[in-house]
Amino acid sequence: MSRPINIGKALRSFRYAGAGLYALFRHENNARIHLIAALLTVAAGIFFNISSTEWVLVVILIGLVWSAEAINTSLEKLADVVSPEYHPAIKTVKDLAAAGVLILAITAVVGGAIIFIPKVCLQFNF
Repeated sequence: MSRPINIGKALRSFRYAGAGLYALFRHENNARIHLIAALLTVAAGIFFNISSTEWVLVVILIGLVWSAEAINTSLEKLADVVSPEYHPAIKTVKDLAAAGVLILAITAVVGGAIIFIPKVCLQFNF
């Protein structure tokens, strides 16, 4: 027997997620850098009139980078609570989480380059 959907609980979950998004972009410098990069990418997509498939790839990459940044930030904050003093294992965990964001950001840049470099070359006759 299934339970009915609890709309109030679902709405609270969205409110908590919204608070997390606000905190991410309000307090995390790297998240703001990713936000600016995303806005510039969207503007470039509009300017170069990229295809639906290219838009899907751009949106997925932006979402993945933001998600990785949020997970990285949450791991760092949790690690700081668990071990406020320096601990080499905590440092490794934080470095690995940051490396995950870096790998994904590099992947997003390469994906963006594959989409936009040919369009820039055509637009400006390179």
